[in-house]
Amino acid sequence: MSEKHTTEPEHAEEMRLQESPTDEQSNEQSNKQSNKQTRPDTESTKEAEPTSETQTGESGQTAEAQDSQEAAQDQDAGRKKPAGAIRRFMNAHIPDDVTNALTTWGSRIAKPFAVVGRVLKKIWRGWEPFTHILLYIVVFCLATTAAIYMLQLSVYKTDDSQGRFLFAAKFITKMWDSQQYQFMMNFIIAGLFYAFIIFLVNRFWIATAIFIIIASVAATANYFKVSMRQEPIIPADLTFLNGNTGEIVSFIPNGSGKLLRGIIVALAIFTALCIVFYILDNHKRIIHAKRFKAAAITSRIALILTPVLCLGFLGNTLGAQNSWTYNTAKNTFTVFPILWNSYSDAMANGPLVNFTRLMYHKAMDQPEGYSKETMEALAKRYTTEANAINQTRSADMTDSTVIMMLSESYSDPTRVPGVTFTEDPMPNIRALKGTTTSGLMLSPGYGGGTANIEYQSLTGLSLVNFNPSLAVPYQQLVPSQKWAPTFNQIWNDAYGAESGSQAIHPYYKRMYLRDTNYKKFGFSKFWTLEEPNVVTHQDTLGTSPYVSDASTYQNILDMLNKSKKNPQFLQIVTMQNHMPYTDWYPDNQFFSTDTSGLPDSERYLIDTYAKGVSITDQETADFLDKLNQIDKPITVIFYGDHLPGIYPTADSDSNNAVTLHETDYFIWSNQASSSAGVKLPEQETAYTSSNYFMSLAAEHMNAKVSPYLAMLTELRAQVPAMNTLIPDAGGIGTGEATYLDSNGQVIDISKLSKKAKKLLEDYKLVQYDMTVGKGYLKDYGFVEVPSANGKS
Repeated sequence: MSEKHTTEPEHAEEMRLQESPTDEQSNEQSNKQSNKQTRPDTESTKEAEPTSETQTGESGQTAEAQDSQEAAQDQDAGRKKPAGAIRRFMNAHIPDDVTNALTTWGSRIAKPFAVVGRVLKKIWRGWEPFTHILLYIVVFCLATTAAIYMLQLSVYKTDDSQGRFLFAAKFITKMWDSQQYQFMMNFIIAGLFYAFIIFLVNRFWIATAIFIIIASVAATANYFKVSMRQEPIIPADLTFLNGNTGEIVSFIPNGSGKLLRGIIVALAIFTALCIVFYILDNHKRIIHAKRFKAAAITSRIALILTPVLCLGFLGNTLGAQNSWTYNTAKNTFTVFPILWNSYSDAMANGPLVNFTRLMYHKAMDQPEGYSKETMEALAKRYTTEANAINQTRSADMTDSTVIMMLSESYSDPTRVPGVTFTEDPMPNIRALKGTTTSGLMLSPGYGGGTANIEYQSLTGLSLVNFNPSLAVPYQQLVPSQKWAPTFNQIWNDAYGAESGSQAIHPYYKRMYLRDTNYKKFGFSKFWTLEEPNVVTHQDTLGTSPYVSDASTYQNILDMLNKSKKNPQFLQIVTMQNHMPYTDWYPDNQFFSTDTSGLPDSERYLIDTYAKGVSITDQETADFLDKLNQIDKPITVIFYGDHLPGIYPTADSDSNNAVTLHETDYFIWSNQASSSAGVKLPEQETAYTSSNYFMSLAAEHMNAKVSPYLAMLTELRAQVPAMNTLIPDAGGIGTGEATYLDSNGQVIDISKLSKKAKKLLEDYKLVQYDMTVGKGYLKDYGFVEVPSANGKS
């Protein structure tokens, strides 16, 4: 018995049970013990002395031999106690029933660890397929979670490394904290990509190393791009991989060598571990068959294609509004798109969701009859129209500086049903509209959607021609376009890309991917609150956080005064009147002059907004006066992009739908222009949409046009205004295509003339070719303006 206590075999528990005496044996031993106790003391003493064999076997450790004998006696008595000093202590101080309980519980606690040990042994030896699959599943989940964690780390811009790690962790833990499941949506996307690599390589550990390397490279690139441009990696960035090494290197900030070395070392160690696991793993391949090779190959192909098709499905539907995937992500995984800011979307919903959402770019279905021959015939037809128009016009657009001024949320609040003041909030612009080309613009948005209106004004394209699922062209379409013609490029063609056009937006450049899109549009510089081109004047009003219109106008004047060389196109997006409206301005007289009778909470917002409109009105009048003092031709296209979403009372009445989508615009030329004081007939200008602004400006300036502008001029005469009216406050979503006549009445397009229907069909063909088509029109000079080339 002493040898069994000192060198227990692996299955000691089973052996103890086998060695335990039966009831009859126990009784017999008990009787023998009683007989021994009745023997003379000398015999008992003699029997208790250790033999030489025992001494030799135990190396002379008499105490241990005694412990073994006592343990044997305890076992004969039906009890089990630990051996040695612990046993003696327990015998002396702890009751037998407590000792037995502790021993029993110790045995129970040890059993799970023994089971885990046996499972791990089976896993590494590959005794059973199930345990191997279990290991793969655990590693798969851990690696996928680690990839998402790294990517989430990359979008949090802060100098506090601890805060960065906590932020990334909260992205995962908020599943339990607040029942937000964006992590799971990212897990599905990352998991599908991981599965694709596994079945493609057919070796789990090698695929794991590749997956983590790709995830690390993506996270590193994302980190650098966010640090430099406050914008995550988007699908359009993949074009940099096509030999555009310079752009990729430009994302790497100075002083990043230490970080890169650390990442490389960590990846090398991880890859080495994966190789070791691969060597130890008996199951080298995921799919392997010696007898049924055809079935194995078929299965592998199917398993490779399945995640690819699933990723393709997500890429084509996650960004498509009202699709099953879009609604499931929103309702099940709490993925609420932030389409106006890809950086915020990546932070809130995860970089993978943001990237996948922007993969969707099916802006339009191919129109019937689209072909090279069709587009060539169309180009010839409108070239003829342009020639006819140009015979009646004497000026060149590029002889003037054109300022395309989007005034944030600017509109006449008194046109909203139920809103009245005793003081006019915009007397100067109201008077100006009576003396220059002006009217109302049909906006797609109410309470938002700035980028969509801006997109229409710069391109001449319309939301009505796009698929309803395309919510924001700036986010979902422009970054992937190979050819993106815009009106500022007319000045670039005339004077060169470096001096033809610039843009100003006194806010953050990452909004709506403007930084990326403006480069594609050909703006040489984009002036914002961020490096590298920072606006000089950044004053605000009262407690408002936004740059005032007065500061924006001063930045424009500075730019005009510096540009002594040639006319240019300036794209301006102001910020002063952006929501929210929290009593920014001191001495707001509109709190006392409001006679609306609306609820106080609604009046509070309207009155603050009205004060901002009043300030813009006065500053705009002063700005135009200063432009009049400049001795070179300048034309301003001024328009509000949308109404602010602060009119719930009016919005509750469906009869106000069109009214709440109409803003004010005017086209004005300074005294140095040949078009100074021009006011086109009100019948032509009373109602329009931002896609027509450039054709209107050309007519106002009596300037020659391209075939494209000729088509827009013809279409405007038949359908003065068109847009997709989005009813939701926020201005982004799906809506109904709406067409207005010259009196502002809604048109039933089925009742339009044959000529108007043909123009709409041509417009759709042109828009398809310019956005997602073959770009045939580029070869036919469709967007080129006469006399615009060679002026530099």
